[in-house]
Amino acid sequence: QVQLVESGGGLAQPGGSLRLSCAASGFAFSTASMSWYRQAPGKERVLVATITSTGGIVNLLDSVKGRFTISRDNAKSTLYLQMNSLKPEDTAIYYCNAAPRFVYWGQGTQVTVSS
Repeated sequence: QVQLVESGGGLAQPGGSLRLSCAASGFAFSTASMSWYRQAPGKERVLVATITSTGGIVNLLDSVKGRFTISRDNAKSTLYLQMNSLKPEDTAIYYCNAAPRFVYWGQGTQVTVSS
């Protein structure tokens, strides 16, 4: 069955960096477009970035352009999100999913940006 395991979150200071990973299994990762989403406290889950199976960036949330980079390693069935110049408003639980989305969601990884 589909499994999506997010990791790499934690506490970061404003201006700091984190690298999130998403280990995927149970489907043909190398042929799937993949996305990162985030859900801030009390808000809806929003799409952050999408990458095609061959590494093309389909979209990126305006507020993270120039700071976040989505990438993937098809050999490892792993999706990444490099987050630089973090801001407090980036605080959220971050999730990965395929595009189009599976019904299933992983547990997400908490990112907290605070001094």
